[in-house]
Amino acid sequence: MTLLALPAPVRTLTVTEADVTGYRAAARPGLAPAAPGLASPVHPFVLAHTVAEQTVAELTAAEPGPISVVHLGQDIRVLRPVRPGEEVTVRLEVLGIRKEPRGARIALRVRLTGQGEGRTGPEPFAELVISALLVGATLLEPFGDIAGGSPAPTPLGAGPPQTVTHELTTDRIRTYAHASGDLNPIHLAPEAARAAGFETVIAHGMSVVALAVEEAVDRFADGDASRVRGLGCRFSAPVPPGVPLDIVLQPDAEARVVRFTCKTPKGAAVKSGWVEIAGPATAAPPVPEGGDLP
Repeated sequence: MTLLALPAPVRTLTVTEADVTGYRAAARPGLAPAAPGLASPVHPFVLAHTVAEQTVAELTAAEPGPISVVHLGQDIRVLRPVRPGEEVTVRLEVLGIRKEPRGARIALRVRLTGQGEGRTGPEPFAELVISALLVGATLLEPFGDIAGGSPAPTPLGAGPPQTVTHELTTDRIRTYAHASGDLNPIHLAPEAARAAGFETVIAHGMSVVALAVEEAVDRFADGDASRVRGLGCRFSAPVPPGVPLDIVLQPDAEARVVRFTCKTPKGAAVKSGWVEIAGPATAAPPVPEGGDLP
């Protein structure tokens, strides 16, 4: 299917209390329970994932060989968390495609609109830019810009770094798979993971990011996930179960921008990570009438 023939992907769904609570718990393995009803800052990716997956499947439907998707990078900007019980509309656009030796690199932008409290109309509350490599894609024509989202915020000086070590077990990976709806066999079945070139099942990249963000929220935002205004990262290697996962958090002098990396004994798994945190009791920025989120 050519890009011009692809309909603008739109999905509307209602986010339940169980969705919010289940995903937040799966994003915090080994951490104390979070406040009930307050969504993970990474939850917008869960809502966007299905539309992004469907778009990639339609774009590559005519490819002669199998296609595998490698998640390269993720940026999320949020005005507020998704609210339990609200109806959310997910809209996606393809920003650009570039041919590469192994396939095609693609950038997708996804906007989430909900029904704001006390408002009669729709309210945009999150925007994501997803960067991925479609391994084996040969038919897609280059176009647009794959640079993606806006630059990461600039830290104000540097505070003392903090390192915490976790271990993602197969049970925790399975729990995250069902809470996020990402049931890719490479996360659940060792034989499927080995067929894809891994030694065993691997953790979801976004589960590693979600855990790092939750650590930043607990340590620098007093556990208040609603203070997160954005996050981003680049993926560099898979995380298998049963190995130490070191999360290194580097706050700036005011703990408003927290840089992070995630490492296993084999090296960096997530790099160039950042979380932007609003000050305590700071109101969310005004909702824009149109255009990109700040």
